[in-house]
Amino acid sequence: MELFADRPDDDGLPGAERRLAMIAVMTATAMSVLDGTIINVALPSIARALHSPAAATIWVVNGFLLAAAMTLVAFAALASRVGFRVQYTAGLAVFTLASLGCALSSSLGVLTLMRALQGVGAAAILSIGPAVYRLVFPTRLLGRILGLNALLVALSTAVGPTVGGLLLTALSWEWLFAINVPLGLLSLVLAWRAIPQKPVRTGEPFDIPGAVLSAVAMGALILATDACADLSTISARLSAAGYGLLALAAAAAFIWRQGNARQPLLPLDLFASRRFSLAALTSLASFVGQGIAVICLPFLFQNAYGYSVFAAAMLFTAWPIGIVLAAPQAGKLADRYPPAMLSTAGLVLLTLGLAALALLPAQPPMWDIAWRELLCGVGFGLFQSPNNRELLGNVSRERSGNASGVLAVVRTFGQCFGAALVGIILSWFATGAATSLTAAQDAQAMHLTLWVAACATLLAVVMSVNRIQRAAVTA
Repeated sequence: MELFADRPDDDGLPGAERRLAMIAVMTATAMSVLDGTIINVALPSIARALHSPAAATIWVVNGFLLAAAMTLVAFAALASRVGFRVQYTAGLAVFTLASLGCALSSSLGVLTLMRALQGVGAAAILSIGPAVYRLVFPTRLLGRILGLNALLVALSTAVGPTVGGLLLTALSWEWLFAINVPLGLLSLVLAWRAIPQKPVRTGEPFDIPGAVLSAVAMGALILATDACADLSTISARLSAAGYGLLALAAAAAFIWRQGNARQPLLPLDLFASRRFSLAALTSLASFVGQGIAVICLPFLFQNAYGYSVFAAAMLFTAWPIGIVLAAPQAGKLADRYPPAMLSTAGLVLLTLGLAALALLPAQPPMWDIAWRELLCGVGFGLFQSPNNRELLGNVSRERSGNASGVLAVVRTFGQCFGAALVGIILSWFATGAATSLTAAQDAQAMHLTLWVAACATLLAVVMSVNRIQRAAVTA
């Protein structure tokens, strides 16, 4: 394969070492993504087995997300000080041991704590995953490997609910976590052998105040998003507003700190490159749109159109299938053609797909929904790999950890903000309803959220076109 074929002018690692590093990173990535998608299916089983209220088991999911979000920025900066190999293997070890702890948990409190530890381990891995690819693979193959990574994430997302359902049918919920242990050990051995220890900036102080501020900002953002799921009472609105204000204040303090710290956690001069900044902002807007769609489509399919849970899950697989079809090809093309142009074309398709979903008739057949979702998936797959290549390709290898952290943060922030918008629109419609929403009201609310998603991706198109124009002027 060309991915592992050496050339005299290659940077990165030799082909054989590249292969081992790729297997290690992809195993850990698949494990992390699957862990997030299969657990949602198991929440009712966990509630029954641990004799806990169904509402309390939500923290099995939220605890993971909260811990991961709060530590992403810190881990992205820490890698340059302790080394990529040390951080990646340490994160894998924590994730694997916490998975074993989850499988052995006998109470909801212990399970939630173990899930939070899993989130910390996942943040250590995912915050520098793209940076490891940047370090290991030559520049000529960067788009291709990022495309394969996007393919892996899409496949893991698509099969996650099915894998979870099959495991729960044959085994108990504990095996959803126990399956991570052998996979984690395999990835751990390969990562220690294949991932380079460099670069390391020894002797530099770690920005602890910046780490605390970033953790508070991201944690408050997640809690604000969670509170936005129900704004029907005054206390819920006050809680959401309080967390939102705390997130804004901590984010502002973090930015001030980064501009004044001697060794900042996230160097702001990264954003001096317009191509880097526009790639990050474009990614943020696109993930807002995707985050809205991922949350609202199950409501639309089940509550408005009356499809069963299984049928709704099958319908949603058209989106990741579209990514599977487009992402690898987009990665290859990004190594030969301007990534910004490919990303813009993908965003246009994603916007058209979201608009098509917003225009769905009252009782559409499954095929009519599926082609619109497939268009969204193809558009997102065509966008993501070239855009990530554009972002990572505009920083030095020594700062790829910081750039990888930016990718992780904008993805998390975008998805959380998208989920919050869905919660706000649902609460708005629920306020005017005497009882629960009717199917027609559900459809109206979800169509509105899809139009908001299309507007977010249209904004991303505008920003992406702007970087093409700037590149043309520079040339």
